[in-house]
Amino acid sequence: MRVFLDRAARVALSGFNRQMKIAVAGLAVAVLASGGFAAARAAEPANAAPIKIGLGMSLSGPLAANGKSALLAMQIWVADVNAKGGLLGRPVKLVYYDNQSNPSTVPGIYTKLLDVDHVNLVISGYATNMIAPAMPIVMEHGKVFESLFGLAVNKQFHYAKYFSMLPTGPNAEEAFTKGFFDTAMAQNPKPKTVAIVGANADFSNHCMTGARANAKAADLKVVYDQTYPPRTTNYDPVVQAIQAVHPDLAVICSYPLDSVGMVHAINELGFKPEMIGGGMVGLQSTSVQTELGSELNGIVVYNFWLPEKTMEFPGVQKLIKDYQAKAASEGVDPLGYYMAPWGYADLQVLGQAVEATKSLDDSKLAGYMHKATFHTVVGDIKFGADGEWSTSRVLQVQFHGISGHGLDQFRNANSVETILTPSQYKTGSVIYPYSAAAKAKTTSPAG
Repeated sequence: MRVFLDRAARVALSGFNRQMKIAVAGLAVAVLASGGFAAARAAEPANAAPIKIGLGMSLSGPLAANGKSALLAMQIWVADVNAKGGLLGRPVKLVYYDNQSNPSTVPGIYTKLLDVDHVNLVISGYATNMIAPAMPIVMEHGKVFESLFGLAVNKQFHYAKYFSMLPTGPNAEEAFTKGFFDTAMAQNPKPKTVAIVGANADFSNHCMTGARANAKAADLKVVYDQTYPPRTTNYDPVVQAIQAVHPDLAVICSYPLDSVGMVHAINELGFKPEMIGGGMVGLQSTSVQTELGSELNGIVVYNFWLPEKTMEFPGVQKLIKDYQAKAASEGVDPLGYYMAPWGYADLQVLGQAVEATKSLDDSKLAGYMHKATFHTVVGDIKFGADGEWSTSRVLQVQFHGISGHGLDQFRNANSVETILTPSQYKTGSVIYPYSAAAKAKTTSPAG
């Protein structure tokens, strides 16, 4: 079905024209698997054609740790649903390719999925920078598109069949750091200045836009506002430049490799604003946490789920148990707290829509998804404008009391991480300022 785009969408699409011409025959990726486990496949009806769900996922490169974790959770969902008879009486099969954490591979992958593999449904892989390049292909084919952790991707497209598996709510850009600013402005004396920094890339630019809006709302003076090239490897000059203006707050909008480099530089240079963190992707992953260890102490950063009593949604503990039982043999994040619930919920939403509509028709699915409330392992989800969540639920979490690089301290997350906001999920109070939190050896007080 031909999709007619308004002028704004056409302008947004034009930047991807070159990528869209990537030849499918030249696609330098391999099909790695087709979803599910052997036990689930044994239970599939022999005479039913599978419902194929296609995606590109970061299974190598700097985003692979999160991509592999999300994929394992998706495979668990496939096994679970196939064990119950599949969808519409048909087995479900994942068809996926490694996008190598490289946005330039994404248009070719989705072209192949839709035009060669003829998948029934498509979803995104992990991360904003990998989702945006898929949008033009998906829109041309008129497909429903659920994105996994894409920040404000649909802001430029306004595509009616887009749905975001990210709890940012209607003001997606601001939501990522709002809890950071709310926490800081509740201190006495209140901070007066803020530095904002991030990579010159899709995610960071959206995150920084939101941070500027939050700073303005808090009547803070922005004393530093700069981006660095995405291929930066030495972060000492970046931190030194921020340090030179002596901000009270430092908001960093970074991807995993950047985040690790920034944390090392902050510790090596002794940079100690009153509060630091905000939008640092990667610090939620177990491999990064065990690598950085006590260097994380004091940092306040976003998160989306932790194994706390305040977030015990139906089915989530079983998922985590199933995930962790398979994680070691699959070579993925051993805990799965960051990606697993969301990868599983992503397909829960799609599966519930298919069963409710008794259809694979994208228009019918989209119409239902705009109206329904979905019951998932990350709680109830309802979509609002542009496919974002109708309400925000981004957490701000502070690291504290981390000693060494052992895994078990992160397994019991509440011993080294405190949820500060939103209030309904709060597990403790901020240790402030950062200089005190960085050296604190005990958990933060309950608040």
